[in-house]
Amino acid sequence: MSKFIYRMQNILNIKEKLETQARMDFGLAMVRLHEEEDKLEALQRRKLGYEETARGSLRDALHIRDIRENKEAILRMDEYMVLQREEIRKAEQKVEQERQKLQQSIQERKIQEKLRENAFAVFMGEEKARESREIDELTSYTYGQKKAEDSEEAKEVEAAAGLM
Repeated sequence: MSKFIYRMQNILNIKEKLETQARMDFGLAMVRLHEEEDKLEALQRRKLGYEETARGSLRDALHIRDIRENKEAILRMDEYMVLQREEIRKAEQKVEQERQKLQQSIQERKIQEKLRENAFAVFMGEEKARESREIDELTSYTYGQKKAEDSEEAKEVEAAAGLM
């Protein structure tokens, strides 16, 4: 039996490498998204700390300067949080983009694998047909040899009978 060689194996290998790269890019995009979400959570905690400080300064003696600074810090945190939400939105878009690339890479690899399977099925069919022809030829040859031996024996028997 001959060996199966898929003539587009190099394309399949490239598709597998592209899929691996797409998986890595998707993973990196997910990591970036989680980092951006963590930054937002840190800003929210920081804002809560400023709000707690503001509540505490209102209970104690009123220091107008501290209250203004705290209010300004809270407003700045709100601005930072708006900007951070925009960064999260961008990171989510990047994740979606990388997810679509990954899906496309997986689909292309599966197509190549299906083509390889089909080529292998054709190869196996050809191999079976070739083996069947070889068996038929061997059977015909063996039958022909036996028939020739039988006719030789018949001639020898006739010759021996004719001599008698």
